[in-house]
Amino acid sequence: MAVPQNKQELLDAIRTTYQKLEADLTTVPTELVHESTLPGHVQGTLMTVHNVVAYLLGWNLLVLKWCDAKARGVTVDFPESGYKWNQLGRLAQKFYTDHAHLSYAELLQQMAAVHARIVAMVEQETDASLYGAAWYEKYTQGRMIQFNTSSPYANARGRLRKWKKANHIA
Repeated sequence: MAVPQNKQELLDAIRTTYQKLEADLTTVPTELVHESTLPGHVQGTLMTVHNVVAYLLGWNLLVLKWCDAKARGVTVDFPESGYKWNQLGRLAQKFYTDHAHLSYAELLQQMAAVHARIVAMVEQETDASLYGAAWYEKYTQGRMIQFNTSSPYANARGRLRKWKKANHIA
């Protein structure tokens, strides 16, 4: 999928990649969601399907946090307070821990709810607010949203489909 250049393309990318990912996630047998058999976010590690969804949920929540703070004129500590961009493996581990208490069904429900909040937020924006000026360093708000929604959805779906194929899951 091409990099979105306007609000409608961003909405289409977020919705389409999420719907495809959601369809794959709902077909994972519940008994396999906690098996550490997927390549992890840190090189040389393994993760679970539950971790993949926790990771996506964590980033989506950060997108909402960033956008809310920026809208209120509050300085945002990117990517997250206490983490630098070169510590994303640690941040992934935090996301896994933050959502470990949730059942897979609850995790999917929360992911769907956060996805809906992001779509609603983007719908309230304009092309100018999303793509008209740098928002974080050289990146526009639309690009930062895309970096942390549709792009990781597509990446996760690729990982998941490869894993499902290797495990003979239709």
